[in-house]
Amino acid sequence: MHASGWIQLAVFVLALAAITKPMGLYLMRVLDANGKTWFDPVLKPVERATYRLMGVDANQEQDWKQYTAAMLLFSLAGFLFTYAILRLQHLLPLNPQGFGPLSPDLAFNTAVSFTTNTNWQSYGGESTMSYFSQMVALALHNFTSAATGIAVAAALVRGIARHSAKTLGSFWVDLVRTTYYLLLPICLVFAVFLVSQGMIQNFKPYTNAKLIEPMKVSVAKVDHDSKPMIDKDGKPVMEEQLVEDQAIAQGPMASQVAIKMLGTNGGGFVNANAAHPFENPTPLSNFLQMLSIFCIGSGLTWYLGRMTKNQKHGWAVWTAMLILFLVGLLLCWQAEAAGNPIHRLLGVAAGGNMEGKEVRFGIFNSALFATVTTDASCGAVNAMHDSFTPLGGFVPLFNMQLGEIIFGGVGAGLYGMLVFVVLAVFIAGLMVGRTPEYLGKKIEAFEVKMAMLALLVLSVSILGFAAWAVVSKWGLAGLNNAGPHGLSEILYAYSSCTANNGSAFAGLNANTPWYNITLGLAMLIGRFLMIVPILAMAGSLARKKVAPPSSGTFPVSGGTFVALLIGTVLLIGALNFLPALTLGPIVEHFLMGQGKLF
Repeated sequence: MHASGWIQLAVFVLALAAITKPMGLYLMRVLDANGKTWFDPVLKPVERATYRLMGVDANQEQDWKQYTAAMLLFSLAGFLFTYAILRLQHLLPLNPQGFGPLSPDLAFNTAVSFTTNTNWQSYGGESTMSYFSQMVALALHNFTSAATGIAVAAALVRGIARHSAKTLGSFWVDLVRTTYYLLLPICLVFAVFLVSQGMIQNFKPYTNAKLIEPMKVSVAKVDHDSKPMIDKDGKPVMEEQLVEDQAIAQGPMASQVAIKMLGTNGGGFVNANAAHPFENPTPLSNFLQMLSIFCIGSGLTWYLGRMTKNQKHGWAVWTAMLILFLVGLLLCWQAEAAGNPIHRLLGVAAGGNMEGKEVRFGIFNSALFATVTTDASCGAVNAMHDSFTPLGGFVPLFNMQLGEIIFGGVGAGLYGMLVFVVLAVFIAGLMVGRTPEYLGKKIEAFEVKMAMLALLVLSVSILGFAAWAVVSKWGLAGLNNAGPHGLSEILYAYSSCTANNGSAFAGLNANTPWYNITLGLAMLIGRFLMIVPILAMAGSLARKKVAPPSSGTFPVSGGTFVALLIGTVLLIGALNFLPALTLGPIVEHFLMGQGKLF
């Protein structure tokens, strides 16, 4: 843990703090249907034309049921649109490599993945997707799924801020304004910057380069539908191939990477994601990509404070998120800097764990990226998490199992953390023997039930699907490692998909019908079975009256509240997932200390 890492961490935290208020101020204008922005002269006519085309009355607000129905209907339409493109890819334009259609199960998995802002990829982008699919099917969802998350967060905040109200705003207005006034302009600027750093943006066919030294590789054999062939034991059928040349990917990359980071999507244009020099060409691009992942989520905490007229509350939530982020990062960084304990047993000075890491970025930036991308529901990676030490891999795994509420995905992080806020206030009320109150509103049985339902569906999905996989032939067939590390690979996959993160341990072959379908179902559960009870809770809070503060009112700012909120997050996370984590990365850590590998 060198001084250069500490300096970079200080710069990162200061930069994040500096952009939080400006981003929050701008979000206030965007999420106010009558708010004024710099782009009004150009985009206001486009916004009005969009409402006319959709048949939407921008002045008509919706109650929570109407808001939820609109969100679900829009998501369903987006899923069907994407599925059709992926199945018909070979018939559509901008396919210079002549890629064929995706199999039905892979198309289902991918369409669900991008609809839910997960961006889990059971495929290699540069070997599977045409430029048309990348731009129209996938990048389009990067915008709309991110805007949907922000819209839901705004609806919940309105529910908290309003009183004696029946409506939460209009989903269609929130969706359109977030896309037009926030995501499109900022992504345009960011994409141009990425091009200036050396990221490609073109429509050229792939470039073929002859290898100086041809090599033989063992690859999974596929059938005519590009699906891996499986033997009688459920293992992939392997074949040896002689590699004499290398296809260097081209394509419209910068435009997709910009929104993949700012929208906390994470799906890579190429399989190596942000470890690839085209997707992440310089240290500066690496730093700003990490900062962009937290950018909007951090600003939403300031938006919360301004909307509720309690700015200290917004900063208290931000502080709790920051502390959880720093604790996770320091644990991951220390574990990777210490290296493999087996090396120490053998008396080898390894200088830290560099397996699976880009030499350009090193240990600290790999640990920082892994922590940031799993604190948020991003899933972009600049190192292979499967190659992290057990405790290093524990951090991104646990981040996702908490619901990625540490700054979190755009919108999803805030509404996930506010669920814990409601529970923390409820616990505080029980401790002092008073009816729990949150910003003057009584927290009653319905709000607690909805909050617990939103959290319980996550644990049931993660643990239920993982348990099914580890006792099934189809689940074990995809493993590259045995023992506790194999369990971690499966647990990570379902944690990632349920939490709508999309990163992988990269040691699991998940492109099989069973994995594609079950992981797709986990994504749907993690996205929509969490959002629906949250919007129900928002509707209930909006209808409540505000009681004046009294001597018994629990303050939702200051050190006591921050400590209670962090304790609630860790307690619920530990109770739900600690047994599974003990059998995976924790036991692997102790066994590696005895010289055992898996």
